[in-house]
Amino acid sequence: MTKGGFYKMNHFVSIQLDKNRKTPLYQQLGDALYEFIQNGILKPNMKLPTIRKLASQLKINNVTVVNAYKYLENKGIVYAQMGSGTYVSPLPLEALSSPIIQEPNKDIQLKQITMTKNTINFASISPTTDMFPVDDFKLVLNEVLDRDRGDAFSYQESQGYDRLREAIGDYLENYGIHATQDKIQIISGAQQGIDILSKALLQFGDTLFVEKPTYHGAIAAFQSRGARIVEVPLESDGMDTSILEDYLKLYHPKFIYIMPYYQNPTGYSYSLKKKRIILDLAEKYNIYIIEDDYLSDLNYSKQPNIPLKALDHRNRVIYIKSFSKILMPGLRLGFLVVPKTLLDYILSAKHTTDISTSSFIQRVFDLYLRKELWKKHIGKICDIYEKRYNTLTNSLDNYLKDYMTYTPPQGGLSIWVKFKEEISVSSLCDLLLSRDVILTPGSLFSITQDSFSSIRISFAAVDEEQIEKGVKKIKDVIENMINVPASITPLL
Repeated sequence: MTKGGFYKMNHFVSIQLDKNRKTPLYQQLGDALYEFIQNGILKPNMKLPTIRKLASQLKINNVTVVNAYKYLENKGIVYAQMGSGTYVSPLPLEALSSPIIQEPNKDIQLKQITMTKNTINFASISPTTDMFPVDDFKLVLNEVLDRDRGDAFSYQESQGYDRLREAIGDYLENYGIHATQDKIQIISGAQQGIDILSKALLQFGDTLFVEKPTYHGAIAAFQSRGARIVEVPLESDGMDTSILEDYLKLYHPKFIYIMPYYQNPTGYSYSLKKKRIILDLAEKYNIYIIEDDYLSDLNYSKQPNIPLKALDHRNRVIYIKSFSKILMPGLRLGFLVVPKTLLDYILSAKHTTDISTSSFIQRVFDLYLRKELWKKHIGKICDIYEKRYNTLTNSLDNYLKDYMTYTPPQGGLSIWVKFKEEISVSSLCDLLLSRDVILTPGSLFSITQDSFSSIRISFAAVDEEQIEKGVKKIKDVIENMINVPASITPLL
């Protein structure tokens, strides 16, 4: 009996190895075993024959079997347990094959949509221009020009303007994060931060873990480096930590990428218990965690948010913060807090990307932080977004409770809605497009594209009146879909 079931040794007798072929014997054997796995003869977690037993059965040298097993292990198709043997990987084969720089997902390429004044845009998570703190920025912008004159436009060192890094250190104290300026790296937005970390930390074929579902911009950056991405199921209070540890034992990733607060796309937030478990696992298995904090400021509950980095006493967390969603998307400014052991790699990757982030923008933002204008702005937009959030939850409860479920996130800019199986989300999104309502299907947020029953409804770019009107339209379309016989195609 095996760990994952039974196998019959007579299966292996059918393996034909040809010494006259150019392909080495170990590779021929590995490919044959891989075919057994593909065909379901060898199942997940099933133990392979011992080296001596398989070598005897096929009348080959033990070293050939050793190399065949190592060949499959390097591809992530099998895993070895010390003193126990070699086992078939429990992960899907498509997630474990040799890494390929994939073509852009055609489903992720958003359709060309003509926006009108009547369009209800539930897809965007970027603030509208009327939310930008223009007057405050004009104030500090002019002050920087008067103070620094031409110096404001000089090249800045790659790590960032030293006074801004000092101001960010003070800013982080508000969230319980203690970071000296030598550990802070200025970046041109969170997406650049993810890309820089990919360049600095990943080599072709490396494995990393992400939440399932997750932000597709991060997936694209990791895939561009030829990484092998493993998705860990996300529960309403964070990653499934039992599955996470099982995978950590087997696949030794370079890092785990997570969004602990108001995760994109689900809006879920990690419990304190889950955060502590994940930090302990990172220490136990000697890996880093990338914490992407893009919305923790938008908190509509009375409970304070505690970033994972604030609990990180062992320097396992790389912290990314962007100001695009809470200030202005065009600001293109953010920062990393990096463990000292990784800083040289990050600096090198940043320098080869764009040398440095705009000196002028850094100086302006430094003054914006020092004058604490950000506190006033966060308070203002939280009031606005909380009203929209309450309008959306009330509308969902009033109009769609018979068709879907959701977990109230208590913050952020979107809600993850799961529809009943009989409702086709792709059809729903297409039909609503013709009615000037834009939604984001859940299939965009997973490599395997299997969140087919879910959508992300965002309220960043819609007011209360549009929210209620849009949810009513969703209800009308669903009712029409349910009432139209399957043999009849709805007219668009």
